[in-house]
Amino acid sequence: MSKKMKKANAKIARLEKDKTDLSVQNANKRDSIAQYETLVAMLREQLVGEKSSTVQLRTQLRDQKASNEQVLNHLKDLSVISGAQAESINKFLETMGAKDAYIKDLQAVITRKDSMTMALVMNLKGAIGNLDDKDINIKIDKGVVYIDISDKMLFKTGRYEVTDRAKEVLGKVARVLLSHPEIEFMVEGHTDNVPYHEGVLNDNWDLSVKRATSVTRILQSQYNIPPARMTAAGRSEYVPVADNTTSEGRAANRRTRIVILPQLDQFFQLLSKTKK
Repeated sequence: MSKKMKKANAKIARLEKDKTDLSVQNANKRDSIAQYETLVAMLREQLVGEKSSTVQLRTQLRDQKASNEQVLNHLKDLSVISGAQAESINKFLETMGAKDAYIKDLQAVITRKDSMTMALVMNLKGAIGNLDDKDINIKIDKGVVYIDISDKMLFKTGRYEVTDRAKEVLGKVARVLLSHPEIEFMVEGHTDNVPYHEGVLNDNWDLSVKRATSVTRILQSQYNIPPARMTAAGRSEYVPVADNTTSEGRAANRRTRIVILPQLDQFFQLLSKTKK
């Protein structure tokens, strides 16, 4: 190959290389331009977001300013009230505080009384043992303890003399009552609505009273419960617990009820101790 030909080939090779280099450079420039455009778009989005945040911030500042003005106005109103009615407001708050304290003390006393009542019921049930609920039932109703004893356990039909079996049950009740000397109670006689008349007893009133006094005499004479702690009462047929049109209902209504009387004086003593 001639020297002239070699020079021509070398020049062509350089030109090809330059062309390739330029192509690479152009491609890099295009990539750079694309990157710049992406960056510009991102910056524009950020700018829009910043503008939005600025608007929100301005709105919040405006709302906060309005709120602060309301608070200041309210404080001004309070300052006017405190200047004109401070003594009245203070007295009112003191009264409310005293009432709250009194209510808390009262709730504490009621809780203590309920605990004492529940303990009494548990003692009674423990003393009596596993007797049929149809014959004897011990319950609490509105804070008052009731002991209901069916007439078939206490008396023979149409009679008011206490049976020997009943004396055993009354003795168990009496032992618990004796262990609580502060307790006073009422013995109530109840009957069904079947008309009754025998001897000196004219009606169910008489029968219910005689049954109540028979029970109180047993408690006094045989179990030494002071009579001053007891009250005998006849309720006749007028406080039924069941329907008198059925034999089961009439049997439920024929009962003697021992009512543990609420000790209001002791309740207020507990309250006065709590207040101290």
